Amino acid sequence: MQNGVIITLDKGLLISYCKNMTITERQKDILDKIIEEYIDYAQPVSSQLVEKRYDFGICPATIRIEMQRLTDAGYLCQPHTSAGRIPTDKGYRFFVNSLLEKGIDDFKDILEIEKIIQQEKENTLMFMGRLARFLSGTSSELAMIYLFEKDFFWKEGWEEILLQPEFNEKDFVINFTNLLENFEEEKMANLRLMPGIKIYIGRENPFPKARNFSIISSMCCLPEEGEAVFALFGPKRMDYDKNISLIHSLTKALEKF
Repeated sequence: MQNGVIITLDKGLLISYCKNMTITERQKDILDKIIEEYIDYAQPVSSQLVEKRYDFGICPATIRIEMQRLTDAGYLCQPHTSAGRIPTDKGYRFFVNSLLEKGIDDFKDILEIEKIIQQEKENTLMFMGRLARFLSGTSSELAMIYLFEKDFFWKEGWEEILLQPEFNEKDFVINFTNLLENFEEEKMANLRLMPGIKIYIGRENPFPKARNFSIISSMCCLPEEGEAVFALFGPKRMDYDKNISLIHSLTKALEKF
């Protein structure tokens, strides 16, 4: 990934991400809240909403000025003249980097992941299918697992991801379908770069036509099945905090067993 760096966490876990661009602490706080609002409600965020819901200790005019500065700097964009702001790829990247810098917590249901591994580890098909269903159901994204040596490819979570509001737009659905065809052809080989978690946002994706989507992936080496890639795929407006924690805990659990 361009301008990427690598940090090491938790017994060699590798996470690739771009260095944060410098903005003021107040701008960071405003940007974080705008992104959180957009992730939760999928609606452009206005300065009036920010003023109403959050106390930054500044007047409404200053909030508007700071949001305009974030827009001018490329962290936010305004889809329509009269609309509020939504995050850009740069804004999401800054948000994700901040999460990584704070450290990644174990997923709250890590015991459920370990339970699946313990119960199904003797049967590869059952194990991967159940694990994919757990990942998709927990994240509300499309979960994908690929075993390189056996050339097995699982996709689970069609119902979950198609409920996302982005799929109300015809062009988004067409783009999504074309992208999945590309996934089938590539067999996720472009994610087979190094062990650890990788996060691709919009234009960072190694796949064509993926600029409206984000991927959180991890490659592991399983004792019997060899190398495998686990990935969550969905709109850029995904719950990064939960999904990064989920893939992080899955990686740890697989390494443990």
